[in-house]
Amino acid sequence: MVTVKVPDHREIIQSALAAGKMVFSEWPLGNGLAEELATTAAERGLHTFTGLQARSAPAVRYLRDLVADGYVGEVLSTSLVASGGGWGAVFPENGAYLLDRANGATMLTIPFGHTMSGLTMVLGDVEKVTAVTATRRREVKDPQSGRVYRPDVADQVVFGGVLSSSAVASVHYRGGISRGTNFHWEINGTDGDLVVTGDTGHLQLGEFTIDGAHGSDAELSRLTVSERYFDPALQELRSTPAYNVGAAYAQIRRDLTQGGSEVPDFAQGARHHRLLDRIERAAEHV
Repeated sequence: MVTVKVPDHREIIQSALAAGKMVFSEWPLGNGLAEELATTAAERGLHTFTGLQARSAPAVRYLRDLVADGYVGEVLSTSLVASGGGWGAVFPENGAYLLDRANGATMLTIPFGHTMSGLTMVLGDVEKVTAVTATRRREVKDPQSGRVYRPDVADQVVFGGVLSSSAVASVHYRGGISRGTNFHWEINGTDGDLVVTGDTGHLQLGEFTIDGAHGSDAELSRLTVSERYFDPALQELRSTPAYNVGAAYAQIRRDLTQGGSEVPDFAQGARHHRLLDRIERAAEHV
């Protein structure tokens, strides 16, 4: 299991793969693209797992099934606005490495990356990409020491694109915390609408609610996530940030014992890295 700072992921993962070990790594897999990690794992026939645990969240899995079962009809568009939590006006010293783009641990790779993984699981792959990024806060301060940092990472990420279903998508991440909306995701279709809300832009660890309306419904109503999406063995973790990680571990156990593929392997992780790289390369940085 690899859960160290992102710049150290690659060396540790490669050492474990060279020793013939299966590997679970938190996301991002590494600093930049992860093709060599996926290739090494495939050549050695090793089980690998990528920590994109938003895909394990009960609310996200329920949302995927609602869309797949036709709750909204044909998906026409989706729009999401969220706050990164970090990358705001203040930053503690122990998190300063997140302000250096060269380290690969940014708002784009972490909260935006986790959320895009959940979005594509629910709605399908991204086909066309447009983007804008910006570093609007030129200086941020350590609240304890008063030290000033000058970040070179984006604190604004705006993605626009077309999904494989031809649905239009827009996503806007803002650094820091908003006094207004910190997570709002709509899915609009020919026969209904779904709205997901939460108090954090980190889809991989927050608590989210789903409201929906379809058919002849005149207004939204709360949709309750069925108990079948929760693992009874994780009861003590419910409503905590650790739940989705625990759910991913439970899925890994099922994958290993039953031959499934619920948790993304390194090949899928590398594919998601390529998506984020496409978005970053396509972005006009202003």
